[in-house]
Amino acid sequence: MNARVVLTLVRKEMRDARRNKWFLVIAVLFTGLAVSLSLMGFAGLGSVGVAGFGRTAASLLNLVVLLIPLMGLLLGGTSIVSEREQGTLESLLAQPVTPQEVLLGKYVGSAAALLSAVFLGFGVTALVISRTTGCEEAGSYAALVFFTALLGLAFLSVGFLISVFVRRQATAIGLVISTWVGFLFLSDLGLMGTAVMLKLPVEALLWLVLANPAQSFKVAVIGKLHGNLEPFGPAGLYASETCGPWLGGILIAFLAAWILMPLLAAMVSLRNKGVN
Repeated sequence: MNARVVLTLVRKEMRDARRNKWFLVIAVLFTGLAVSLSLMGFAGLGSVGVAGFGRTAASLLNLVVLLIPLMGLLLGGTSIVSEREQGTLESLLAQPVTPQEVLLGKYVGSAAALLSAVFLGFGVTALVISRTTGCEEAGSYAALVFFTALLGLAFLSVGFLISVFVRRQATAIGLVISTWVGFLFLSDLGLMGTAVMLKLPVEALLWLVLANPAQSFKVAVIGKLHGNLEPFGPAGLYASETCGPWLGGILIAFLAAWILMPLLAAMVSLRNKGVN
């Protein structure tokens, strides 16, 4: 593995990400909505003000689940296939580089661009909050940022896996949207409907929750915000009783698996398929 080659590809991918109009639009939208949620009104008091870190973290939870997976999927899903469609992937692999170096460089560059957008949105929001209400409950907010980064990287890996298997960018974008909708459907209502229809026991329901990176993210963040998993009902209580203090580490491990496994599968596939 040549570090200089990988670093060159990282810089190239970061430049390409800045020219991706869909990624930029969603990144700006995420930042704007995050700041807007921190500037929410205190409805109960009938006044306008800035919500604290804890309240803002709770408000941002659903926004993160909605937009961050889409950002990761779009960046990853168009990365390899755009090079293949333009004919530059063939030229790139004709150089003294390996498919693994190409994929790793493009992934790290895309990850840097994605995390920059995430940290920008959270950073601007944190600045607004801290200047107005102080740093109380900042730990909950930091946990949200950490798990959001893991969630984004997980969906970025899934996007790269999609990109390796398709030949046209339009097909990749269609699969990205379908995958995004599928993961959202399997979250909350879709999962509840499946559990009711199949009469799943609480143990199976818990594993279905953990198998979805979006759900793992929500379990981790809600557990940090509330101190318990009662909002998840029997599955949440079962998870707390079964895993106890190890639950946080287990959730991190599941998200890490979603980062590594699709990425490794994409590497193997690119090595075998090449430009075909």
